[in-house]
Amino acid sequence: MSHDEFPTEEPAVVTCGLPYANGDLHVGHLRTYVDGDALSRALRRIGQQTAFVCGSDMHGTPVAVNAAEEGVEPAEFALQYHETYAETFPQFNVEFDNYGHTDDETNTEMTQRFVRSWIDNGHVHEKEIEVAWDTQEDQPLPDRFVEGTCPYCGELARGDECDEGCQRHLEPGEIEDPVSTITGNPAEYRTREHKFLRLADFQEYLQDFLDRLEGTDNAQNQPREWIEGELQDLCITRDMDWGIDYPGEDSVAPEEQRNGGGETADADGEDLVLYVWVDAPIEYVSSTKQYSERVGADEYDWEDVWLVEGEEHHGTAWDDEWTDGSGEIIHVIGRDIIQHHAVFWPAMLRGAGFNEPRAILATGFVGIDGKALSTSRNRAVWADEYLDAGFHPDLFRYYITTGAGLESDVDFSWDRFQERVNGELVGNVGNFIYRSLLFAERNYDGTPEADVSDDVRERIEQSLDEFEAAVRDYDVRSLAEVAIDLSNYGNEYIQRNEPWNLVGEDPDRAAQVIRDCVQLTKAVAVVMQPVLPGKAERLWGQLNEEGSVADVPLDTALEAPPAAFGEPEELFAQVEDDHVEALNEELASRVSAASEDESDETDEGDADEAAADLDPLVEERISFDDFEGVDMRVGEILTAEPVEGADKLLRLEVDIGHEVRQVVAGLRQLHDHEDLPGTRVILLANMEKAELFGVESNGMVLAAGEAADLLTTHEDAPLGTRVR
Repeated sequence: MSHDEFPTEEPAVVTCGLPYANGDLHVGHLRTYVDGDALSRALRRIGQQTAFVCGSDMHGTPVAVNAAEEGVEPAEFALQYHETYAETFPQFNVEFDNYGHTDDETNTEMTQRFVRSWIDNGHVHEKEIEVAWDTQEDQPLPDRFVEGTCPYCGELARGDECDEGCQRHLEPGEIEDPVSTITGNPAEYRTREHKFLRLADFQEYLQDFLDRLEGTDNAQNQPREWIEGELQDLCITRDMDWGIDYPGEDSVAPEEQRNGGGETADADGEDLVLYVWVDAPIEYVSSTKQYSERVGADEYDWEDVWLVEGEEHHGTAWDDEWTDGSGEIIHVIGRDIIQHHAVFWPAMLRGAGFNEPRAILATGFVGIDGKALSTSRNRAVWADEYLDAGFHPDLFRYYITTGAGLESDVDFSWDRFQERVNGELVGNVGNFIYRSLLFAERNYDGTPEADVSDDVRERIEQSLDEFEAAVRDYDVRSLAEVAIDLSNYGNEYIQRNEPWNLVGEDPDRAAQVIRDCVQLTKAVAVVMQPVLPGKAERLWGQLNEEGSVADVPLDTALEAPPAAFGEPEELFAQVEDDHVEALNEELASRVSAASEDESDETDEGDADEAAADLDPLVEERISFDDFEGVDMRVGEILTAEPVEGADKLLRLEVDIGHEVRQVVAGLRQLHDHEDLPGTRVILLANMEKAELFGVESNGMVLAAGEAADLLTTHEDAPLGTRVR
C-alpha cells in the first residue's frame, strides 16, 4: 500500500462487510454495498485498477440458530440465502467482481493458512475460560446461543456483541446473567479450554496502524479506546459443529488432544471450530483470490494486493520497521463492526504476513420514517419490496448515497424518496438532459458544428476535479453530487441563454449554446455513472456513443459527442402520489400487524416489565430554591458539525436570545447533523463549562432517553425565554 494519491500504480481491492446468510436483505443492508459499488466504479473511472469483492458469511451461531428453528442443516439454510443475495445485488446494480462465501474450499484453505501462520509465529496460546452452558440440554452456548447483560454498559447483549448498547465485542464468559436462547433457562458458566490469538503481540503495531489508516473518522478514532491499556486476547475457537475446523498443529501445547480427522479437541473431547470473526474477514482475501484465478494473474494478481513484499511470514520480528504491502485495500462496513475491522483484522493480517488495509469506511445506519429500522416490528423496506414497487435501482442508489455523509445515519421514507427523485433527478438532471438533446436533435440532427465555449469547458474541468477529489476523500455523497451540480449549471446556462429565441435571431450563437449543452450532457453521463450506472448507460446510448460508459476514462467528458443521434427519451419518470400513498399504507399495515402480534404474545405483567426498563425515579428531593437555580432557556441550533476525533460528539452553535453559545453534545450517531440547524431546543445555560476533545462546551442541550429525543416547546416561545 502506497498512501499515494489515487490513482496509484498498485492494484486496489474494495470489499464490503459480509452479509450473514440468515435473513432477507433490506435497505439498511444495501447502503454499505451501494456505497462500496459506487466507490469501486469511481476508482476505476480515474484510472485505478480495482477489484470489488465480497461474499456471504455462512458460519456463526445466528445461522445455526435459525437453521435449527427451521429444522434444516446450517449449510443448506445458509446456501439458500447466499444464492438469493447473489441474485439480489445485481438487481441494485451492485456488481461484484467476485461474490463467494465463507464455507467454500478456497476460504477454508485460506483460513487454515492464516491460523497455521499465527501458530508458527507463536501468536496462539491456550487457556481455560468460562463458557456459558445450558444445563437442561447439557451443551455449551457459544455466541448467539446466549443472551444477558453487557458488563460494560448494562444493555441487553447477545453472545459475542453488545449490539443494543456500546457495540463492544464480548469474549466468552463476559456476559452477565446469561440465559440460554435454546431453552430460555438461566445458563451457568463452566470451565473449558480454548485457543486465543495474543493481541498484545500487536498492540504497538495497531497504535501505529491507526495513525496511518485512512477513511472515516469513526473508524480511525473509535478503536483507540480499545487498544489503550491492556489489549484483551481474542478467543478464536468455539464449541460447536458448524464452522471451519481449527487446524491441528505441532507447535502448540503437545498435551492437546486431537481426533482422527485432524480437528483439535478440548479436554472433554468436544470438537472446536474457528470463531466466525476469524474466517469471515479472511473471505475478503479468498474472494479476491477467486477473482484472480478466474481472470488470470496477468490481468489481476491477488498476491500483489494482499501479500507483504519481501517477507514470507511478516510479524516474526516485532522490533523491525513496518513494511508496506503493495496493494490498496479499502473496506466499506457498517459502524457496528469497526472493532472487528480496525483491531482484530489488522492483527490477523499482520500475524500471517499479509498486507494491512489502507482505508476503512464505516457507514451509519438507515432508519425508516424517522424511527429505527426494526425487522422484528416489520418496520423496514425490504429489497424485494423496493424492486416489486417497480422503481429503477439507480433511484435508490442516488437516495441512499446522498441522504447523508458516510458516517451519519440516513432516514428512508417513501415521501422523501418521492420528493428527492422528482425534484433532483426528474426536475434537475432529467430536465436538463431531455430538453438539451431534444432541441439538438430537432434543430441539428445531433451535435451542432461548433466548438465548446471556454466557460463551459472550464466548468466541466471543475467537475472532473471535484470528482477526483471526492474519490480521494472517500466521499461518496460528494461524488454523487458532482453530476447534480453540473446539471444544475446546465439548466441555468440554457435558461439564461434561451437558444429557442436565438435560432431565428442569431443562429451561430444558438448552435454554440446547444453545442455546450450536449457537451455538458456527455459530461453528466461520465460523472454520474458510479452512482447511477444504469441511467448513465442509457444516456450514453441516447448520445449514440460507442461502447459502454463504464469503460471510459474520466477525461472522456471533454471529448466531442457524436455528430448525429436520435430523438431522446425521458431519462427519469415522476414518482406518483398514489404510488407512494399505497407504499406508505402497506408499511403502516405491516408495522401495525407486527405490533398486534407482539401484543398478543404478552400478558398484563408487561406494563410492569416496561416500567422496569425505565431509569428509576431519584428518591432524593430538591427544594424549590434549588430548582430556581437551574437556568434553562429556549434556544435554536444555528450550526452543527462533527467534533474531530470524537465518534459521538457534535459542536453546536445555539442562539439563546441573549447570545450564541457553543455547546458540545453527544448527538452525532443519533441525529443527522445537517438536519439540526433550525431546530428549537432547551439549553441548560448555567451548566459548568467543560472541554471535550479540545472543544469548549458552554451549556447542555436537553434530550430524553437513549435515542436523544430533543426537548423543545409546544408553541413559539421567544429565544432566550426561561423554562420555569
